[in-house]
Amino acid sequence: MASQTIANYREGAEIFQGDAVCKKNSIQTLEELGLPKGLLPLEDIEEFGYNRAAGFIWLIQKKKKDHTFKKIKQVVSYATEVTGFVEKGKLKKITGVKTREMMLWLTVVEVYIQDPSSGKITFKTGTGLSDSFDVSAFELEA
Repeated sequence: MASQTIANYREGAEIFQGDAVCKKNSIQTLEELGLPKGLLPLEDIEEFGYNRAAGFIWLIQKKKKDHTFKKIKQVVSYATEVTGFVEKGKLKKITGVKTREMMLWLTVVEVYIQDPSSGKITFKTGTGLSDSFDVSAFELEA
């Protein structure tokens, strides 16, 4: 069941249902925004929505998914519901995404590419910590 936050943005949003169409549209949206296409490697996606006027996206998947980005050996956990506000090169006010640092799970609140020519993408946590990686680590994995 979608949260109240999603309910607030459904009107006027492009909403897609079903795993294949949701994956395709979420990847296209990331590409449009200048973000790596493998940033949201979700599975069994039930719904993807994008309210362009508000700059709000959401993805609902059947179950929580932990994913390891192999190139950087970074484990990221995606809740059943992932939301965020988007703009060119940036995902902010993210909910439903955590990264493991040492033995702690930290909430990821923002992802951005400050300078596309740098080839770096930065992840910021709710604690204020941030880390940058090569964008190539988040491309689609075959």
